[in-house]
Amino acid sequence: MPAWLYLPAALGITLIVLPPIALLAQTPWATFLDQVGSESSRQALVLSLQTAAVSTVLCVLLGVPMAVVFARHDGIVTRILRSLVLLPLVLPPVVGGIALLYTFGRLGIVGEHLRAVGIDIAFTSTAVVVAQTFVALPFLVISVEGALRVAGTRYEEVAATLGAGPSRTLWRVTLPLIVPSLLAGVVLAFARAMGEFGATITFAGNAPGITQTAPLAIYVAEIDDPQAAIPLSLVLVAISLIVVVAVHARRGVGGRVVGRGAL
Repeated sequence: MPAWLYLPAALGITLIVLPPIALLAQTPWATFLDQVGSESSRQALVLSLQTAAVSTVLCVLLGVPMAVVFARHDGIVTRILRSLVLLPLVLPPVVGGIALLYTFGRLGIVGEHLRAVGIDIAFTSTAVVVAQTFVALPFLVISVEGALRVAGTRYEEVAATLGAGPSRTLWRVTLPLIVPSLLAGVVLAFARAMGEFGATITFAGNAPGITQTAPLAIYVAEIDDPQAAIPLSLVLVAISLIVVVAVHARRGVGGRVVGRGAL
């Protein structure tokens, strides 16, 4: 390995590691527990965890089938659909929120019909879940699709020659092969949902206890009192770190299990 690679690598590591360290250094530890335990902080954090969990489940239920379809077909229609599905990866979150508003809002192309039967989505807790799913879903799709393409279809073909049907092959062969990548996609989706801001505030609003997630609460606190925003920010950093470390450990175990199964 060329020695000069260490310099940009060290700069990149510093860029990522230094901000959390600065956050720790500026944390008002004397009032940390009081600020984190306040009613508004607890409501925002609980709402974030609940909505992110629901959004992640939706991402798995919708994203895995999409990834399988994209990985096993490569026509022009599939390429167009894949591009549209991955659009939220590069779309400004606020623009995504506006798009959701004109889709599911009271005057949206879908929302006006839902309102006619008494269903309102915009500016509710459901809107938070929809916004988080919208921005997080592509992360799971791209992770699972990449793993499926690398795995190929040879094991599925062998299973088919042994008499396994498509559904049995999917559950017993395809999915076990991509468990590590699926877990990585779940983590990415959960983390993206937890950190969603732009689409949420545009489509769901910022009502405390209803649509105010932790990032929105941090934003409001930062405007009024920057020091008050640090404790909740540190909690989100800790949650993200715990999830990432836990899943990286699980990926190693999953890889060994799949390897033994293949043998």
